[in-house]
Amino acid sequence: MVAIVRSAVVSGVHGHRVSVEVVIGKNRLPGYTIIGMPDASCRESRDRVRSALAASGFKWPDAHITVNLAPSGLAKKGAGFDLPIALGILADSEQMPMECLDGLGATGELGLDGSLRPVIGLISIVAAIGTDRIVVPLTAAPEAELVRPDAILAAPDLRSIVEGLNDPATLSANTVRPIGGVTSRPDFVPELADVRGQPLARWAIEVAAAGGHHLLMVGSPGAGKTMLASRLCGLLPDLDTEDALMVAKVHSCAGLRASSDQLALRPPLRAPHHGASSVALVGGGSATMRPGEISCAHAGVLFLDELGEFPVSLLEALRQPLEEGVIRVSRAALSAEMPARFLLVGAMNPCPCGEGGVDGNCRCSEHARARYARRLSAPLLDRFDLRIEVRPPEPLLLLGGPPEETTATVAKRVKQAREIAATRGVRCNSQLSAKAVDRLIKMTPEARVELERALVAGELTGRGLRRVRVVARTIADLAGEEGPISADTICAAMLLRSRPSSVLGDAA
Repeated sequence: MVAIVRSAVVSGVHGHRVSVEVVIGKNRLPGYTIIGMPDASCRESRDRVRSALAASGFKWPDAHITVNLAPSGLAKKGAGFDLPIALGILADSEQMPMECLDGLGATGELGLDGSLRPVIGLISIVAAIGTDRIVVPLTAAPEAELVRPDAILAAPDLRSIVEGLNDPATLSANTVRPIGGVTSRPDFVPELADVRGQPLARWAIEVAAAGGHHLLMVGSPGAGKTMLASRLCGLLPDLDTEDALMVAKVHSCAGLRASSDQLALRPPLRAPHHGASSVALVGGGSATMRPGEISCAHAGVLFLDELGEFPVSLLEALRQPLEEGVIRVSRAALSAEMPARFLLVGAMNPCPCGEGGVDGNCRCSEHARARYARRLSAPLLDRFDLRIEVRPPEPLLLLGGPPEETTATVAKRVKQAREIAATRGVRCNSQLSAKAVDRLIKMTPEARVELERALVAGELTGRGLRRVRVVARTIADLAGEEGPISADTICAAMLLRSRPSSVLGDAA
């Protein structure tokens, strides 16, 4: 007789259902065979399961055990099949009733003492299993509850699970953690009022937050670029349930989820170091597909500090996800599509020495400055809707001065602007298609003349023309202005898009 337990495996950020089939052949020599494209960690399940059964008071069958992970054409990885394999062995060896496996799913790694440990990607696994009852480790219950609160059975060890499946009342009373439901988890939000001076930069991050516009800041060290970028997430509205669950799923697959019964509704902020590898930033891998930093920043902010120090190949890899909101990673044996809709914020020094923006202090040669500027290609630079130069604030403002606007005040304006964008059928203005821009964003004759002048002068590309109009619409929404876009608003949008001459040369 075949014992079947449902489980799942993760590829990218999506789970794929797997049937764990166990057969004990009593007429064969004792042994253990696992088939169905298992990786090394799956093949090592024999020793973990055998030791866990012995530690839990069960017997290892003196027969040949065959484990099939179906479908056979899907690569299996990880130790999450330990628990379903153990349950299948116990059922087929009549140490627990076979009926206990009806409609049962399971995932979890077994310790040698029979304890249960969580696995990476639990949210995607639980969502893919889809059965009425899903057994997970007790410490992973809060994460599993986010997607299937009505189906989760959790226990600390193998013995408790078997006893609970034989007597569900015992499992519920002794081992299941109470379901807390999906609620928001409060997160710390840095205060924008801590940033002294910098009126242009403060306005730029407000526009970026309101319209979802990518932002590039160029300035000398200590000017406040990192401080400003870290406060941008606080201006963004809370995630809706759909985005929050997707963020939780991505973080779970990346191994970033903390044990909590509450869902984080604040947009994530990811700030990878410029020494990160291509796989770490984009995602993927040789034997497995795991989300990278751009996917972990989904529905939030990806902050690339010291942008000029990132390898050119990594920066160019951002161009496709910036346009499409997804990243497609292909390898010889597998491929995956992962979400990557993020707000990109870049910060860089004017030159390698960092003092290019201060007259007379730059120690770089012309060749070094030119090589540094070439790291940002024209196509990548064109995808930054906002490009500003951040100069050091006035010294007296650092010691005190009039109070600045708080995060709450600016976030209220951002929320109102996004509500206006929602009436156009998008989350924010940057998601408007080219057809929607032509249909929804009208301009005054004077504004059209300004755009024509910029196009003739070569200051705007075709992509830049559309993005200037969208940024102008965001500026108007923040100001509460309705009707056609004025020439002043177009000029303001072009001002925010001008290239900082200290590093990128004249506007073009």
